[in-house]
Amino acid sequence: MASSPLDESLVTYLKTHAPNNAASETDGVKASQSLFPDITYTDAEKAELTQWLATAAHIASSTEDAAKSAERLSSLNTHLSSRTTILGAKPSVADIAIYQKLAPVVSKWSGEERTGEQGHHHIVRHVDFVQNSSIFGLKLDDKVNIDLDNVIFKIKPVDAKAEKERKKKEKEAAAANAVATSGATPTTLTGDQGVEEKKSKKDKVKDKAQAAGDAIASTVAGKPTSGGPPEGAPTKKKEKKEKQPKPQKAAPVEKPLSPALIDLRVGHILKAETHPNADSLFVSTIACGDAPGTDNTSEYEGQVVRTVCSGLNGLIPLADMQNRKIIAVCNLKPVTMRGVKSCAMVLAASPKVAEGEDSHKGPVELVNPPADSKAGDRVFFEGWEGEPEAVLNPKKKVWEMIQPGFTTTDALEVGFNVSVVPQLAGEGADKKTGVAKLKTAAGLCSVTTLKDAVVR
Repeated sequence: MASSPLDESLVTYLKTHAPNNAASETDGVKASQSLFPDITYTDAEKAELTQWLATAAHIASSTEDAAKSAERLSSLNTHLSSRTTILGAKPSVADIAIYQKLAPVVSKWSGEERTGEQGHHHIVRHVDFVQNSSIFGLKLDDKVNIDLDNVIFKIKPVDAKAEKERKKKEKEAAAANAVATSGATPTTLTGDQGVEEKKSKKDKVKDKAQAAGDAIASTVAGKPTSGGPPEGAPTKKKEKKEKQPKPQKAAPVEKPLSPALIDLRVGHILKAETHPNADSLFVSTIACGDAPGTDNTSEYEGQVVRTVCSGLNGLIPLADMQNRKIIAVCNLKPVTMRGVKSCAMVLAASPKVAEGEDSHKGPVELVNPPADSKAGDRVFFEGWEGEPEAVLNPKKKVWEMIQPGFTTTDALEVGFNVSVVPQLAGEGADKKTGVAKLKTAAGLCSVTTLKDAVVR
């Protein structure tokens, strides 16, 4: 690409006013890259920059006649009407070159010359931008005094579509001029084609409207329009197609009621503390084997955890809640308890009480998984294996129907007594009986002392 040498006056100006040592460069592109190191210029922009540097060398020149000078200013003002900088949005040394030449000129302009109906609004705006913007960082002792509120004639924003049309017409005119200069003659249309080509859009719309009016008039008079059926011919009604019913989406297969719908897992309490807003609650941080990014989980000490509120404060010592394995119910819908969102439930056993007695007076024991269990191990009742629901639907009351069957045996094992759940109790090949033991792959789950207890 051809170089874009800076004229001596601009080099001197940069040495005095540029914010860095870009003035050591005498090439316009290199000076721009030095002044604005974060900006990358395309080849087209480099060519445009070179062109504008050449324009800046002549703009507002005292040796140029007034008509030519006015033409250059008008062209620059139009160019800046849809651009922030000379190159559009990217700053360059061309902006400084234009400012150097025009700042003294603009400072002498009257208000009418600046912002009047025939004024150079966009040049004034560009001068103000270059002298005050930190992007250029010019060190100036004297700036052009510009009152941005003093606008004599408010111009409408440039219509991008109109600007595009204007440029298109300029190109067409240039092409026609090139044809005339070369001595070639444009292709001439003959006959109807030429007549049709000469018709304006307005005439074509008028013709279409006339044709539509003729068609309507013919219909009213009972005369056929061109292409229609002969007069008196019976008209054939368009048969309506019978709408076919849309195929209904198959309803999701509902899993039969079963303890397997409940997502029971081994959990590891990493820490527990008293609830800040409720004396009866603990807030525990429990690892349940969830994958990173699982809903309603967070991270603690490099592990994916759930926050769980439990009403065990005063029933189990806080020290017994630290760093221990438990059984957690992991697919109940999260609930907010006194400002803390609880995303699981800890299983605990307590004695059965008669109706009307306080069921929360204790004693209470946590359900213990097998010693070798790991956080996230699946827990299930023997004979009731299956895939749990992702989240139990509160409206279906699955937990409320199944939980009454949770109990402990004389051997201190936790089990599910199917006879307590009416929806599952009974005889038959598909009915189960007895107490199914709660277990993991490593063994049975148990409590410490409570027999025939309620587990929830």
